[in-house]
Amino acid sequence: MAEDTRLASGGTHEGQGGDGGPAVHKGQGGHGGRASSWLAVTVILLGFTIAGVALCLGPNWFVLWMGTAVCAMGAILTLVFRVFQDIVVEAPRRMSGGTSRGVLG
Repeated sequence: MAEDTRLASGGTHEGQGGDGGPAVHKGQGGHGGRASSWLAVTVILLGFTIAGVALCLGPNWFVLWMGTAVCAMGAILTLVFRVFQDIVVEAPRRMSGGTSRGVLG
């Protein structure tokens, strides 16, 4: 079983267990996730930025396709790192008034 560690938000992080299940983040909620997941997202954002700058500078088609290739590599990383199995568990949110009303009453 994976070892629990403390997060900066005061919650706990449980990594993948021996059963290969998803990583579950308990605590305050927020943007919990593994560093590998954030690396994949950063690679995608970098590729998107490269392609966007290439469009503004001409357009420079070679650099645009290089940025597209970087985005594709980031998409492959999301599959390899199983980014979509990162789960943030939060307590259900409740209205302070007890009843749920619409905007108009």
